[in-house]
Amino acid sequence: MAVEEMEKKIKGSQETELHKNDLSIEDPSPRCVLEIPVMSSDSDNSSSCSSCSPDKSSSPLSTTPPNVSSFHQWNKMIESIKKKSIRRFSVIPLLASYELTRKKKQPKLSPCSENDFDCDQILVAKPSWRNFTFDELVAATDNFNPENMIGKGGHAEVYKGVLPDGETVAIKKLTRHAKEVEERVSDFLSELGIIAHVNHPNAARLRGFSCDRGLHFVLEYSSHGSLASLLFGSEECLDWKKRYKVALGIADGLSYLHNDCPRRIIHRDIKASNILLSQDYEAQISDFGLAKWLPEHWPHHIVFPIEGTFGYLAPEYFMHGIVDEKTDVFAFGVLLLEIITGRRAVDTDSRQSIVMWAKPLLEKNNMEEIVDPQLGNDFDETEMKRVMQTASMCIHHVSTMRPDMNRVCV
Repeated sequence: MAVEEMEKKIKGSQETELHKNDLSIEDPSPRCVLEIPVMSSDSDNSSSCSSCSPDKSSSPLSTTPPNVSSFHQWNKMIESIKKKSIRRFSVIPLLASYELTRKKKQPKLSPCSENDFDCDQILVAKPSWRNFTFDELVAATDNFNPENMIGKGGHAEVYKGVLPDGETVAIKKLTRHAKEVEERVSDFLSELGIIAHVNHPNAARLRGFSCDRGLHFVLEYSSHGSLASLLFGSEECLDWKKRYKVALGIADGLSYLHNDCPRRIIHRDIKASNILLSQDYEAQISDFGLAKWLPEHWPHHIVFPIEGTFGYLAPEYFMHGIVDEKTDVFAFGVLLLEIITGRRAVDTDSRQSIVMWAKPLLEKNNMEEIVDPQLGNDFDETEMKRVMQTASMCIHHVSTMRPDMNRVCV
């Protein structure tokens, strides 16, 4: 399906969902997300939904119990922040409860500033993080020298920096326009709230943050950059052994997010440029800016507006805004196709989706046509067949037919 058709469908589906549910946003979440729960609250004891998600505790990967103390610390922190701003950050269930309200006239919100909260409060809940000053970040990046920029997106720039102790870090600088400062602060707190409870070898590690003259994340530096830069921006071919290792790492990371975190995390933006590679080519899932918490008994979220990257969006997501684990599974399938073929999710010239191009080849098990020509015959055929089969299942147009990530990891 062409990208242009997707865009038209998204616009229409958004209007349909809002009309169908007759709901409005009392306090918009950081990205004006309309969250439509199937229960009255985010309570583990609530079970009013008739079609709830399966109990994740039975999964062999579900070994990490919720950190109750950590929940209380984050709740205490956000309450302090709320006193300084009437803005409510409802996107973070650890920090505030989910709310659902009918349409009504809304009071005008007072403006929010990046200085409306004390970043030191965050360290109470996450003492392993460091609160950097702006001057420290300026020194580390040579005043955010363009030559040190290693990545740029619609809402952020990423710079390579060196701390006084010699450690190399990646500094993510939020760059939204000043008139969107309230949204920027909300996004910042939302992402912190997600990352605070992520601890896995296949997820990017946060060293610290800064609220001084701007909002910044300071992360461990990944020496090999992103998977996208190696697959599409490097003259040197990434060999199959490394590609296969990366695929396994991403699968492990997603399985952790979906099954082993204190609360289920849906990343919503799994793509090649958000997969960082360490010195030994260990995949690390990064950029949790669009991530959503999914309470235990909720089968899914319905979100508005649709956000993410064309080519990776699951059909039920870009058509109806439905978000659950299978949203990430579909994107993972697209990512596997990129690893197999060396092609982008959406072809730069033809604008053709890799999913539409690859499906007929996968159905015929046509390895010769689908495998990246740069690999030649230098790959393990059994591994290639396994990855092709997994990709085919993950990109199924019916979400319930896609495998869970813990099944992919077996």
